[in-house]
Order: sequence, then C-alpha cells, then structure tokens
Amino acid sequence: MRQNRVLAGALVTLLLGGCMVGPEYKKPSAPMTPSYKEAEGWKLANPSDHLPRGQWWTIFGDPDLNALEAQIEPANQNLRIAEARLREARAQVRFNRAALFPTISANAGASSIRDSGNRPFLTPNSSTIPGIGHGSTGDILLGLDMSYEIDLWGRVRRTVASARREAEATAADLETARLSLQAELAMDYVELRAADAQQQLLDETVRAFEAALKLTTNRFEGGAAPKSDVAQAQTQLDTTRAQATDVAVQRTQFEHAIATLIGKPPAAFSLPARPLTTLPPGVPTGLPSELLERRPDIAAAERRVAEANEQIGIAKAAYYPTVVLNASIGFEGSSFGNLLNASSLFWSVGASITQLIFDGGRRRATSEATRANYDATVAAYRQTTLSAFQQVEDNLAALRILEQEAQQQRRAVESAQLSLQLFTNRYRGGVDNYLQVITAQAVTLANQRTDIDILRRRMDASVLLVKAVGGGWDASALSKAAK
Repeated sequence: MRQNRVLAGALVTLLLGGCMVGPEYKKPSAPMTPSYKEAEGWKLANPSDHLPRGQWWTIFGDPDLNALEAQIEPANQNLRIAEARLREARAQVRFNRAALFPTISANAGASSIRDSGNRPFLTPNSSTIPGIGHGSTGDILLGLDMSYEIDLWGRVRRTVASARREAEATAADLETARLSLQAELAMDYVELRAADAQQQLLDETVRAFEAALKLTTNRFEGGAAPKSDVAQAQTQLDTTRAQATDVAVQRTQFEHAIATLIGKPPAAFSLPARPLTTLPPGVPTGLPSELLERRPDIAAAERRVAEANEQIGIAKAAYYPTVVLNASIGFEGSSFGNLLNASSLFWSVGASITQLIFDGGRRRATSEATRANYDATVAAYRQTTLSAFQQVEDNLAALRILEQEAQQQRRAVESAQLSLQLFTNRYRGGVDNYLQVITAQAVTLANQRTDIDILRRRMDASVLLVKAVGGGWDASALSKAAK
C-alpha cells in the first residue's frame, strides 16, 4: 500500500512538473574586436564613471538643452506609443502565465421541462396527466467545473518565457525610442544654435557691407571710383541680406521640430537666439564588449533571438500528446427544497489524452518556420551589432578629423580677414580696384560660415557618438522593466 502511494506521488510530480522539449537557449556570438579602429587619442574608460545614467545630455553643459530634454518624457507622443507597447507586452506575459493554473468556472441554472405525450417510443408505464399529456419535471443545478492542462512538454512554460522575452525586447525598444528622441532633440538644438551663429555672422557682415557701400558711394561721388564699384558693393550687400533671410527660415524650422518633440504646437513655443559657441565635450567610448550591454537596440535584438528559441520548443511540443484534467462538483435537485440534500451532491474527476495523428504537414511546416525565424533573428542581432560598431567608428573618426579641420579652418579665417583688411586699405588708397575687395569679402564670409558649420558638425558627431555608445543605458534593467 505504501509503495502504491509512493508511485502515485511520483506520477503526480511527473505530471505536474513535466519536462521541456526544444533547444536550450545560448546567446549567439557577435562580431567583436578588442578595441576601436578610430579610438586613437580617446580615453577608453568605463562609461558608468563618466557618462551620466539617463541624463547624458548634461555633459554638454547647456542649461537650455537640459530644460528641453526634461520635457520629452512626459509629453512626446511617440514615446507614449512605445510605453503603451510595453504595457501591452507585460499584459501578454500575465495572460500566458495564467495557463499554468487551472481554470475554474461556476454555473447555476433552473429549468422546467414538459415532455410531449405524443412523442415517439413513449413507454406504456410513463406517467401522464389526463387532459394535459406527459408529466413535467424540474431541474435546479449549482456546480463548479475545473479544467487543467498538464504542461508535460513545456509548451505553456515556453509560451510564458517567449512572452517574457518579447516584453524585455519591447522594454529595450522603449529605451531605443527614448534615446533616439533625446538625440534628435539635441541635434535639432545644435542646428538651431548653429543657425543663430550664422544669423549673427550674416547680420554683422550686412552692417560691414553697408559701410563698404557707403565708402564706394562716397568715392564715386568724389570722382575717385567708377559707378561699377557702387553696383558691385550693392550686389554684395543684397546677396548677403538674402543669405541672412534664408538662415532665418532654417532656424524657424528647427524651432518647430523642437516644439513637436516636446509635445507643443509650434505656435506655443519659441527659443531666444543664442549663437553656438560650445565646444564638443570628451565622450568616453568604453570597450567594444561594453557596447553590447549599453545599446538598447542590441539588447532588443538579442532578446528576440531568445524569444525565437522558445518558439522552436513550442513548435516541437505540438508533436506530443496533450493531457487535460477535468473535475466537476455541485448539487442538482428537482426543487429548491431538495437542492442541498446530501443525496443531491454529484462530482466527477477524469483525465483525457489527445494526440494529433495527421495534420497534413502543418506541424512540420510550423517547426521549419520557427527555425527559419530563429536564424533570421540571429542574423538581425549580428547585423545590429555590426551597425553599432560602424556608428561608433564613424563618429570617432568624424570627431578626430573635424577637430583637425577646425584648426585649419580657424587659420583660414584669420588669413582671409587679414587679406580683406589689406585689400580694403589698398582700395582706400587707390592702389587696387574694388574687385579685389569684393573677392576678399566673399572669401572671408565663406570661410567664417564654414568655421561655424564645422563646429556644428563636431557637436552633431558628439551627440551621435553618445547615442552610438548607448547614452548611459544599462541592459541589466531589462528584466525589471519587463515585469
């Protein structure tokens, strides 16, 4: 007797615990190098020591940018979409987890049945009521039903795990969206401030060209210069005014883009003009291996590989039989008076095993599809990693090369300004014609605008580098975010 109880307990444990069919997940390998190719001159430090977690934009030291970035979280609609997707994925985890427990339903009913006295095959002994026909019966029922699928092959558990992996990937998608929006805002802000710098330069140049026009007009009226000098000076002035107007259009568009990012109508938002003067900060890049833990898009891609692996196990479990336990208990009587009598109690317990024998190759096709999807997610994970390394290398190279170009351009600006001053003095003295001055003015303005544009590109590259290295995000937060 005791041996039977032990065997029964072991059987129950096996039925409830089951086993897991399908492959165990192993994180796929990713392309890796010990260091970055373009990292010469950069400090390979632990990002957690140098880059603020979350508020990475504070390294630029711009209070206006800090204030704008803080408004993305509560107001940006695209971010709200990503947050809603995460809540949906979390709910899906809870939905699938419910399959690990039995379903219990209650039912109650009352009915009165009158059989026809003329129904076929009526037995002679059946009671009838004269003038009415066959007798009436009543049925009152109170019951509970329970159904439970035993997860012998791990299908339910893998379904739960698959939903959890998708929730983790969706949490990383949210961080990717947040990082992208933050970087987009920072770049729009840099572009706007660069437009302010261009506007300031062009406004100053317009004033200088107005003075030059006055000089040529005075010389023409004094008979020291031809009418063509006045025309050339007027043309130079009008061209520069048109360029200043065009910059104002660009500046307005960037201001509108910032307003949209922080959830405001463009008409309700404005930023006072302030030229771009900030130099790019030093951004520690970390090691290539750290990039895999700090890029939310890489984390999302890897979690979807794990999800695809669970789907393979789910497809394999379809080849095995399904075992379901069913139980019912309740009271059934002919009236409310005898409903709760001991004799009205009923119960039943049973189990069923279902095995699909033929499905026309559907399970095989599903299994092949899940394996193909797994291979695709592995390739996507590796491609995302390669793209991440490329972005880091691109922006490291851009910052290094643009820093050299900025120094060269600064010398070009100084040389152009000196040349303009010399030609202007020679024109005043009547040594050179005004064409030399016009040429020097155009060269100086072009070099000054290029100098501002290089600074803008350096700041953009800094923002993109922060984004490329993950912006201070940490993959260890995934499991918490997915709950």
